[in-house]
Amino acid sequence: MKQRRRILFGATIIALLATVTVAVMAQKDAAKPGSPAATTTIDGKQLPAPPGKFAGKIERSTEGSTAYWQPRIVPPKGAPNVLLIMTDDSGYGVPSTFGGVIPTPALDRVAANGLRYTNFHSTALCSPTRAALITGRNHHSVGFGVISEQATGYPGYDSIITKDKATIGTILKENGYRTSWFGKNHNTPSFQANSIGPFDQWPIGMGFEYFYGFMGGDTNQWEPANLARNTTYIYPFLGNPNFNLITAMADEAIAYMDQVDTLTPDQPFFVYYVPGGTHAPHHPTPEWIKKISDMHLFDQGWNKLRDQIFANQKRLGVLPKDAKLTPWPKDILKEWEQLSADEKKMFIRQADVFAAYVAYTDAEIGRVIQAIDDMGKLDNTLIIYVNGDNGTSAEGTLVGTPNEVAMFNGVDVPVADQLKYFYDAWGSNKTYNHMA
Repeated sequence: MKQRRRILFGATIIALLATVTVAVMAQKDAAKPGSPAATTTIDGKQLPAPPGKFAGKIERSTEGSTAYWQPRIVPPKGAPNVLLIMTDDSGYGVPSTFGGVIPTPALDRVAANGLRYTNFHSTALCSPTRAALITGRNHHSVGFGVISEQATGYPGYDSIITKDKATIGTILKENGYRTSWFGKNHNTPSFQANSIGPFDQWPIGMGFEYFYGFMGGDTNQWEPANLARNTTYIYPFLGNPNFNLITAMADEAIAYMDQVDTLTPDQPFFVYYVPGGTHAPHHPTPEWIKKISDMHLFDQGWNKLRDQIFANQKRLGVLPKDAKLTPWPKDILKEWEQLSADEKKMFIRQADVFAAYVAYTDAEIGRVIQAIDDMGKLDNTLIIYVNGDNGTSAEGTLVGTPNEVAMFNGVDVPVADQLKYFYDAWGSNKTYNHMA
């Protein structure tokens, strides 16, 4: 990979991504002007581009008349593919790339061939961060001062991205890119997220030609009832007990890129890849849970682990060498050695499943990156990998929960009950789990 083609955004999330633009000069390819194969590039100053004039000739009969097709708009030759990745609810110290103990080789791969950004900011919520990311604007200016489920009928908070606030999907599509969105969509108004539309606020109405993902803030990765392809809700998990959306999403993205490469190999693609990992529920496969559990990453407890990650971050240079560790909040959170044996056992299990979800998500992202490499297009692909849209979330409370929805309803599940009824099932389709 060429370093100039790799960028890594490494803090929790950026609040604003400057819109990727294609600086082009008008040009046409060697195809005969007016033929169906004719193409052109545009300067992008007006989108959609104004229609061209008919340059053929119309006589009283076809004899003597000349047909003319408007040239298809394409980016300039050599324009890069773009893969924009963002994970969900993953903190700065989670991945190995930024000093964490959880292996994230795909993120490591991008970092090793690009840049790590350490002065990096986000909003505190899903929808606002995502709205800023896809529009390059302050989230209030595009209707997302809050998440879509909490929208109100006031400016800045109505969860509606108006047409004059074009997304990066629209801008690149109008400049000739193939555009797609895979994974979480938390930027459609809740009152429009139904099977009959309107669809102008769905991904396909916001400049993304293909959409495969789930509507709303989260989903059951084993049985995603809010999963859609374009504008149709689908249920591929029915009759498929091994289905997991993290893998299915990577499969879909790879198939899409293969199709673009086969049918329009000279046309670059833009893939917006936003898996549900690692937002609750934490649903990795049993194989990944075993793999991480066998590594015993969390047996030393959270105090020593915190010190280890802090030291790793200073060693990597992602924290200043003179940085001071924040004092432990003793009035809120027990130190590890103050916990009971049952608490330690349950909290290690919760962390193992979360870590497995992180590693599993990163591994599937790695498959997508490798697919681009296998096509021979990696050196001409700009990869932006955002580790988390707002940091690790606190919905798990201080003791974790087998059901995130219980927390939203003020119901705590004691550790003793978690251990008795949910320990072995943690991370399966029998739980909607979150960690302490």
